Amino acid sequence: MSQEIEIGLGKKGRLAYSLDDVSIVPSRRTRDPQDVSTSWQVDAYEFDVPVIGAPMDSVTSPATAIAMGKMGALGVLDLEGLWTRYDDPQPLLDEIAQLPADKATERIQQIYAEPIKPELIVERLHEIRDAGVTVAGALSPQRTQDYYSTVLEAGVDLFVIRGTVVSAEHVSKDHEPLNLKKFIYDLDVPVIVGGAANYTAALHLMRTGAAGVLVGFGGGAVSANRNTIGVHAPMATAIADVAEARRDYMDESGGRYVQVIADGGMGDSGSFVKAFALGADAVMLGSPLARASEAPGKGMHWGAEARHQTLPRGFRTNVGTVGSLQEVMFGPSHNADGTTNFVGALRRAMATTGYIDLKSFQRCPVTVASSH
Repeated sequence: MSQEIEIGLGKKGRLAYSLDDVSIVPSRRTRDPQDVSTSWQVDAYEFDVPVIGAPMDSVTSPATAIAMGKMGALGVLDLEGLWTRYDDPQPLLDEIAQLPADKATERIQQIYAEPIKPELIVERLHEIRDAGVTVAGALSPQRTQDYYSTVLEAGVDLFVIRGTVVSAEHVSKDHEPLNLKKFIYDLDVPVIVGGAANYTAALHLMRTGAAGVLVGFGGGAVSANRNTIGVHAPMATAIADVAEARRDYMDESGGRYVQVIADGGMGDSGSFVKAFALGADAVMLGSPLARASEAPGKGMHWGAEARHQTLPRGFRTNVGTVGSLQEVMFGPSHNADGTTNFVGALRRAMATTGYIDLKSFQRCPVTVASSH
């Protein structure tokens, strides 16, 4: 049962937990790490590792999307980012990385004021497709109706609709909002949509026909939603709630399984691993991949929220560089701070707790810190 706490007369709040609050509990069985499987599948697309590169300019470029794909992961290109606004975004990426902290947000707003060019959407997605990996691109709900036809014509395999909060029932007096259910039904490609951070919101997104639901508000290390608009959801509870919505939706739909993808707030391998134990099928990573030497941000990290023209809800931060993309994902690791060898950490945790695949690992018991 959910525990509610009285905040004051007439107002109660639900007790929720962050990933730092929970720990994984070993079982009576252990395995060898090489015997476990980290593969996952969304619709017809299979991947060796349950890692998705976040659609953030500091993380995923066409080149890093290709590199992730060849490593068995999935890179998602931000189709509203610098790669679709500028023929050569590299000088601007370099400039953002070198900006003083007090000037970064304002300059980012200026740089991203350049219009999106549909021909660049096509060019970037073709570049990824020509490399022979799965092609995925992301748009915000506000831009989806403007550019989705261009994205589909470019040959995208997976279409991601990603925003701070995405609902199945947006109401507007000014314009006709995107009808997610009709939109997804009419598409020939699987759609991943989010973020959602509770049971009800996720269940309604699943009912639209989405192949996957993003849990959380994205941004993670570079999100200021809690400070600017007061919106936040502790990820451990959010993942568990959405996983429960998935189970109930399976019963409701006669067996249709929707992928639960944790998005944001997993800056180290321990948090990454715990997301699966709480019910995630895959994890969308931002800051961990921004620390790779190949990352476009060159050790700096920022997201879509930082470029909002009137109310930026994110910022640029220095995450540093810890090694190559190969080392971040697969090691070898030369420290114990959880910044490298994410897949190795997942394999080790699954082996230590005795689970052979990700589906069974979702049943792993967890504990909550005694302070709660």
